[in-house]
Amino acid sequence: MTISVEKTKNPKQKPASDHLVFGSTFSDHMFICDYAPEKGWHNARIIPYQDIPLSPALMTFHYGQSIFEGLKAYKTDDKKVNLFRPIENMRRLNDSCNRLCIPAIDENFGVDAIKKLVDIDRDWIPEEPGTSLYIRPFIYATDPYLGVRPSDTYSFIIITGPVGAYYKEGINPVKIYVEANYVRAVVGGLGEAKAAANYAASLKAQVEAKKKGYTQVLWLDGVEKKYIEEVGTMNVFFIIGDEVVTPMLTGSILPGITRKSSIELLKSWGYKVSERRISINEVYEAHEKGLLKEVFGTGTAAVISPVGELNWNGKAITVNDCKIGAVSQRLYDTMTGIQYGKLPDTFGWIETI
Repeated sequence: MTISVEKTKNPKQKPASDHLVFGSTFSDHMFICDYAPEKGWHNARIIPYQDIPLSPALMTFHYGQSIFEGLKAYKTDDKKVNLFRPIENMRRLNDSCNRLCIPAIDENFGVDAIKKLVDIDRDWIPEEPGTSLYIRPFIYATDPYLGVRPSDTYSFIIITGPVGAYYKEGINPVKIYVEANYVRAVVGGLGEAKAAANYAASLKAQVEAKKKGYTQVLWLDGVEKKYIEEVGTMNVFFIIGDEVVTPMLTGSILPGITRKSSIELLKSWGYKVSERRISINEVYEAHEKGLLKEVFGTGTAAVISPVGELNWNGKAITVNDCKIGAVSQRLYDTMTGIQYGKLPDTFGWIETI
């Protein structure tokens, strides 16, 4: 499928790199592709960034048939543009498509569309340390129909925008509230899909945690409310003694690409990495015994985010004196070093535009 291009006649003013707010500024262009049963995916085009006309009867509004992805483009010192494992994002997008009855996208075509859009707006990629161009592919149902069934038509859209740090704390440790009342996902539900509905389910707990002074929520399993799953915006790891533990993928946890990359890096360095069930009790007991060395989150937005405090049922514990740990720092330095082209890409993760 060819991609037509219409460039903007009115370029927008770019924000200063030191005043970037994550997710608030968008680049000059966007990609759109449509789906209809008789045509399949068709009419792929890059056009000036603009609002889209939406029927009030649009099925995505009423039944939540919407999925998305998130990845970044990084500018290197020699002005090249790097993407980090973009094919993994397209594979996960298709997994989400399958779960929500949305027609699959050709994964290589999806990567090509990202590359073409980013190349057109490459001047929007900031160059200050820690900045990047955030890329948001998403698909939503477009039938104007009230009735519970999968839509027949869809739009696949990609938008981009320059970003700085996701958390205001940057690489400094964040405070996490362990949610004991609300449930985000259950096995057999939408937890392993990157569906808009998952994030809607998390908002109430996130708002309440923020009122208590916490950056994010750590979710427990939806049945026993005992086993750790993930943080609202990232997967989570614990270093207990000489073991690095992350919750196993049971069907209710998003299979993060940064999570996968962190596991591969840690194993290559000789660490004992376990993907298994881990209870919040085990974490607190490890802390009491002095065995809990580090806690950190992994995700595209923050890359590596060390956790300095956990609060569960009113009992707060401090992790590693609320300082970034050696493993968290090494992962962050290595991952970002590869992304920005400062370290060799021995895993073959980078695609250059």
